[in-house]
Amino acid sequence: MNTENKKSPAAEREEKILEFWQKEKIFEKSLTKDAPKPARPDAAGRSGGGNYVFYDGPPFATGLPHYGHILGSTAKDVIGRYQTMRGYHVPRRWGWDCHGLPIENIVEKDLGVSGHVEIEKLGVEKFVEHARSKVLTYVHEWKKTVDRIGRWVDFDGGYKTMDNTFIESVWWALGQMQEKGLLYEGVRVLAYCPRCETPIAKSEIAMDNSYKDITDISVYVKFELADEKGTYLLAWTTTPWTLPGNTAIAINTDIEYAKVKVGDDTLILSESSIAKVLNDKEYSVIGKMSGKDLLGLRYEPIFPYFKDAEIANKENIWKIWHADFVTTDQGTGIAHEAPAFGEDDMNLAKPNNIPWIIHVTPEGKFTDDVKDFAGLAVKPKGEEKDANQKTDIEIIKYLAKTGALFAKEKIVHSYPHCYRCETPLFYYALPSWFVNIQKVKSDMLEKAKTMAWIPEHLKDGRFKNTMESAPDWNISRNRYWASPLPFWKSESGKLMTVSSIEDLKKKTKKSGNRYFIMRHGEAGNNLSKMWNDNDHHHALLTDKGKEQVAESIAKFDHPIDVVISSPFERAKQTTEIVCEKLGFPVGDVVYDARITEMEPGTEFEGQELGTVKEYYDREYVYSPEKQLKGGESFVDVAKRMGDFIYDLESKFSGKNIFIVGHHASSRALEFLASGFTFAELKKKNDAYPDFLNAQIRELPFVPLPHNANYELDLHRPYIDAITLVDLPAQADESGEEYHRIAEVIDCWFESGSMPFAQDHYPFERPNWHTENFPAGFVAEYIAQTRTWFYYTHTISSILFGAAPFEHVVTTGTLLAEDGQKMSKSKNNFPDPWILFDKYGVDPLRLYLMSSPLMKGEDTNFMEKSVQDIASKIIGRLGNVLAFYELYRTADSKQGTADSTN
Repeated sequence: MNTENKKSPAAEREEKILEFWQKEKIFEKSLTKDAPKPARPDAAGRSGGGNYVFYDGPPFATGLPHYGHILGSTAKDVIGRYQTMRGYHVPRRWGWDCHGLPIENIVEKDLGVSGHVEIEKLGVEKFVEHARSKVLTYVHEWKKTVDRIGRWVDFDGGYKTMDNTFIESVWWALGQMQEKGLLYEGVRVLAYCPRCETPIAKSEIAMDNSYKDITDISVYVKFELADEKGTYLLAWTTTPWTLPGNTAIAINTDIEYAKVKVGDDTLILSESSIAKVLNDKEYSVIGKMSGKDLLGLRYEPIFPYFKDAEIANKENIWKIWHADFVTTDQGTGIAHEAPAFGEDDMNLAKPNNIPWIIHVTPEGKFTDDVKDFAGLAVKPKGEEKDANQKTDIEIIKYLAKTGALFAKEKIVHSYPHCYRCETPLFYYALPSWFVNIQKVKSDMLEKAKTMAWIPEHLKDGRFKNTMESAPDWNISRNRYWASPLPFWKSESGKLMTVSSIEDLKKKTKKSGNRYFIMRHGEAGNNLSKMWNDNDHHHALLTDKGKEQVAESIAKFDHPIDVVISSPFERAKQTTEIVCEKLGFPVGDVVYDARITEMEPGTEFEGQELGTVKEYYDREYVYSPEKQLKGGESFVDVAKRMGDFIYDLESKFSGKNIFIVGHHASSRALEFLASGFTFAELKKKNDAYPDFLNAQIRELPFVPLPHNANYELDLHRPYIDAITLVDLPAQADESGEEYHRIAEVIDCWFESGSMPFAQDHYPFERPNWHTENFPAGFVAEYIAQTRTWFYYTHTISSILFGAAPFEHVVTTGTLLAEDGQKMSKSKNNFPDPWILFDKYGVDPLRLYLMSSPLMKGEDTNFMEKSVQDIASKIIGRLGNVLAFYELYRTADSKQGTADSTN
């Protein structure tokens, strides 16, 4: 941002208005207005309530906001203000998209790693923690821009898709789909990025110009019939690298084929393709046949690598099959099939039990089985023009050497690339998890009719076409920084799904231990008027404190197997009374320094005890990372208590364990058992009242996925460490164990869950469905038609039986003045902040809102147009106001017009 820009009077006036809004909290006041009841039922058929509902699709904060974000934000702000002026209550909450490849790619560059092997060698925890640190890199700059453009939105209270609460709502959604029978695991051929080592959704490929023209080499290959030496099936392919994985040949029984003599070879190809394929060869047709005559014939594989391998259903390998997708539009009417690398190929293989061979690693390289090409990248990425041809050339050389090559030719075609790292994609057979869209497609199409679109043609055009052609939704990704799939599997193949944190606690394998925690009785330090370090460490129980302990333990009626105490004297004295009452040998007590009281250091030395109490009440858990001078923060105490309790979990099983500690350490143990983060504890601290002297509480502890600070963290690798068991089996019972599958959730599922997950529904705000669904208005740029709009509609249709939006506005793409995509490297657009200071924001907002962009059309940015609006409209309004201010009378101040004005 350039802070040295000279500001125009319009810009200075706007900034004064912004200062007034912020000082007087005008946006917040607008949200306190009483909203009227709707005059008619809304799109979901409801007639009650007074909210005008708005959803904000979450952006990434991994880069600075640009004109595209300003365009979307302006549209959202205009409608929100309009509905507020109509008297409606219009909550507007910001959100952040935190997961996925955009951030993972940044992390890989930062840490100098690439691919699964290097990431896991580095450590998944280090990788995801670095990702977490990068999520909100530019949040400050985003807030500055959002505020400066005059947008009213709850920015500071925004939701984040990486929050445990958001993830839990996503888990609930998957659990609902599981109950409806819509989730399944299967092997499908998916678009795949070998650098990111994950499948890529077709909708993502369609976004942001992911297709690029590349040069490839297509080949005509001869497959010799097993029982007719010297006779060859002539097949054509544009992917020579897939040929080592060939397991079938496909023909079409409706096509007429011919035997053609070319030199010493007899070739079989479609009759209609002879002239095109053999136009420069001498040949003679020696026979004709129908496609049915070829069915079931066997042929010899052109590569020897898997000829002697043990392969399931091998009786069906290297045979000829019928396929409707085989045509004579291109090629020879004979198709080479490598089912692991083509959707049509796999669709042919599955019902016919044709084996498939995966001869390429997840890194996109030939496996060691492909001895002549082991380790070679099948679709290499490179700047040079012919990078994609390198591997194919090596394959072609091999085919020429063995005599299997008939001809080759270069082709230029549009080819998909990864939308994040620009690596060429290929299709790859992967075991993945899917939502069965085919079961719900007709209902989705019906529910979509309730939505109104701008531009209108998208409703029955691109959006409807997206739904009609949609495959089952692949929701699993082979990555790290994302919401984990809540699926656990046993060795026998049984599946266990978790739909909430409470569900996770119930199903988690437990030690069988029960924990009882007791704070020491009243001690001398509790009665002191002044704080001093000696009392903190060496205070003794008072007579009253001893009585408190005796009375409390007398009411305790559980057998105890283990007693652990803080080594502070007041805790030791308490423990001795406990042991006497319980008949537990004092000599068997374990004294553990990890459960002592919080160390305040020198922070309170010599101060009144009330100051310490005030700190506990005001800051201890509300500023958990605040470090006391020479002492500990609440985070520090929680970490040592976490070490302590998880150590007990590993050492003991099925024991009743009695712990004598202090106020701070006991509160920390309850925090560990709660499943909160420190941020959540600030809001929910009142749920855990202070520990009174000699009070005993049972600690409902269950091992939870946690980060290094022992905060609940549902991300990998923490969630991977949790083992589940069949209920009600515990550690001392026989129960089959379940281990989490490694995949994470497609980030589009997260963003599509935003309407309810932002409010942690159904775990909080139980009336969300009647108060905040569907949205009256949403706006995003046109590419989101196939992505966020589609995915949100899919999830809402399944879970709530209604479309998620009433009105959808899709904006076009704002291009540079020369028609190219705006690019920092090309420096082909003006810095937004220079524009703000030069003309003010109002001219830019008006320019964007009155442009064809608001009808979904692309527009070249014209600074001259902004300048014209600034001078001819905003400037003219300013002149009118100045004229009025100059001549207004005392009466006009009261609203009475003066006849001379």
